[in-house]
Amino acid sequence: MMDSNWIVRFFYRTKMGRLLLQLIQKSGADRLIVRFLCSTFSRPMIGWYIKKHHIKIQEYETDHFRSFQDFFARHRKEIELDLEPTHLISPCDGWLSAYPISRESSFLIKDSYYRLGDLLQDENLCRQYEGGKCLIFRLSAADYHHYCYIDNCFQGEHHEIPGILHSVQPIACETVPVYTLNRRSWSLLITENMGPVVQIEVGALIVGGIYHEMEKVCVCRGMEMGHFELAGSTIILLFRKGQISLLPYIHKTLFSGREFRVKQGQKIGMTIV
Repeated sequence: MMDSNWIVRFFYRTKMGRLLLQLIQKSGADRLIVRFLCSTFSRPMIGWYIKKHHIKIQEYETDHFRSFQDFFARHRKEIELDLEPTHLISPCDGWLSAYPISRESSFLIKDSYYRLGDLLQDENLCRQYEGGKCLIFRLSAADYHHYCYIDNCFQGEHHEIPGILHSVQPIACETVPVYTLNRRSWSLLITENMGPVVQIEVGALIVGGIYHEMEKVCVCRGMEMGHFELAGSTIILLFRKGQISLLPYIHKTLFSGREFRVKQGQKIGMTIV
């Protein structure tokens, strides 16, 4: 089986690869790949994927996987959830980075700048988060691809923004503005302890499936909010000024320019009273 990192390098670092990627996206060939991954013919990929990414499969419910899609959307048996209302928890497994939201409502991700206006397509909403914090959770191939609510809140409407699907790996981010092109969804969470929080889910190469459980309802901290299907993805949280602070040792790691490894339900910060 071909190394997935080699594939990403080919598509984003070579002229031929970028041309081929455009042809694939325009031709609809990605839909054929989706059909294959959702079929029983994709089952042989599961064992390779587990070995390749060192997945601890014993941590998941494994009664029966009919396809690679079933495997990718697998459920974890147990999730450790911090229930303290003043604690900020991670909504998912992944690699955390954090940035201040500037007056221009833009921030730096993997050496590329992205405007919040491009992400949300709502300039008025973006202005409300000036001076706040932007937390980015990059899910890797081995991660659990379900995500939960970070606090008791009212879940607003999901705003779906269709786009061209690209990989969210750093190589791709160096070449194209991934976060403004990819399919994405955002919603406003009116939380009990952290103020109004915007959450953005970004789909990835090749399918970028984003599935939500509910909207326009009151929910509890830790309840499942949704999941990604078939490919690695990214979650972005926007907090207003003065609402949260990250734990000192996490802040120190991020300040040094490195990402911090987090698990769903883990305490990563505090509310500011």
